[in-house]
Amino acid sequence: MDENQITKVKAERRAALSSACTAVGGEAKLAELIGKTRSHVTTWKYRGMIPADQVIPIEQASGVSRHVMRPDVFGPAPDQSEEAA
Repeated sequence: MDENQITKVKAERRAALSSACTAVGGEAKLAELIGKTRSHVTTWKYRGMIPADQVIPIEQASGVSRHVMRPDVFGPAPDQSEEAA
């Protein structure tokens, strides 16, 4: 993966995490709902990396799809994979 692709992936993850935060009322609320500190959420956002083991709790709390947050782990969303076929 080249530098441009890495930058794009990080931006997509930041956007997904921002959407999750917005859906629940902010970083502090998301952190509370998933049993982490706000610092964890802020760090993930800054780095553009959501730990794979936190994706399901974030999805359950916010409704943001695991396929959007970490397609490298969970694959594309089911409707996206059908379109590609």
